[in-house]
Amino acid sequence: MSDIQRLETGPRLSRVVIHNGTVYVAGLTATARNGDAGVQTANILQQLDSYLEMAGTDRERLLTVQIWVADMARDFALMNAAWEEWVPKGKAPARATCEAALASPDIRVEIIATAALKP
Repeated sequence: MSDIQRLETGPRLSRVVIHNGTVYVAGLTATARNGDAGVQTANILQQLDSYLEMAGTDRERLLTVQIWVADMARDFALMNAAWEEWVPKGKAPARATCEAALASPDIRVEIIATAALKP
């Protein structure tokens, strides 16, 4: 059995958990929430790059991603535009996107990701 490694652990969650060659990144929201869903998504994806690097992997090793948007009609296309610019061509992970009431009215997007460690 592999050891479990936790990064940026607080009272509610660990931002990253690594176990058995898999990296789990907790839900990320934008650090600046005054932008639309596209701006917030780009900010979240920058954060995700940093957390993946911290864990020893990168976006090309993403396995699954779950994305929540506050309003499908308003946010989905803007989020997708930022996502499609960021995701490596031919290496898109399995993905689901749902509409959800997020933790605060100014949050438009939240993303959670799972990736494989680099060999």
